[in-house]
Amino acid sequence: MIHSWLERNSILLLIGIICVIAVGGAVEIAPLFWVGGTVEKVSGMRPYTPLELEGRNIYVREGCYVCHSQQIRTLRDEVERYGHYSLAAESMYDHPFQWGSERTGPDLARVGGKYSDQWHKGHLIDPRSVVPESIMPPYKFLFSTPLDYRDVQALLKTNREVGVPYTDEQIARAKEDLVAQADPDGDGVEAFEKRYAKVQARNFDGNGAQVTEGAALIAYLQMLGTLIDFKTYHADAPENRR
Repeated sequence: MIHSWLERNSILLLIGIICVIAVGGAVEIAPLFWVGGTVEKVSGMRPYTPLELEGRNIYVREGCYVCHSQQIRTLRDEVERYGHYSLAAESMYDHPFQWGSERTGPDLARVGGKYSDQWHKGHLIDPRSVVPESIMPPYKFLFSTPLDYRDVQALLKTNREVGVPYTDEQIARAKEDLVAQADPDGDGVEAFEKRYAKVQARNFDGNGAQVTEGAALIAYLQMLGTLIDFKTYHADAPENRR
């Protein structure tokens, strides 16, 4: 009876729809204002290094998130295939996060250290040379394109504006740290490693003449899933609540 009456009164139906949406939205959103923190801080997490952050931007620019997710669900088949389920804290410094909504290719949340740098380079240059059934397009140009990191300091500043805890020193030394991570034989590596925990500093693409976009992308991929030690991680442990 009421449903039929509302359908004949468009204004009242509109008001009813707005009220239902308002109540539903309040039920979902309001509790967040009373929660101490929606993302539990986990020991081991750190902001991206300048090189990793540049690599992440290339990952987003090339649309890698369209085919690869970075979210391992708690389902048994996913955990057995990809590793420990994803934690919200692993995306705390992502703007935007890279969870994804489709998997044409495998999930990449734990890809760091799974393959060698040479494997990643070969895969990006000619995907079918290492994965015959792959439908991924080649990205050979990344390894002949010099990385433009002139604005890397501004990139870190922008991320700090949205909550990423970069220090003044990390921002001031951004260019030096980027070069130090890509060229471990140069100066500044020791200082760089003090500014960022659990870092990998090496020539990621084998090109010692310049830092390429390909090197930055590999640096980002090789970091994914490596910051938290899941062999010792326990959600209720005090050290994982810092």
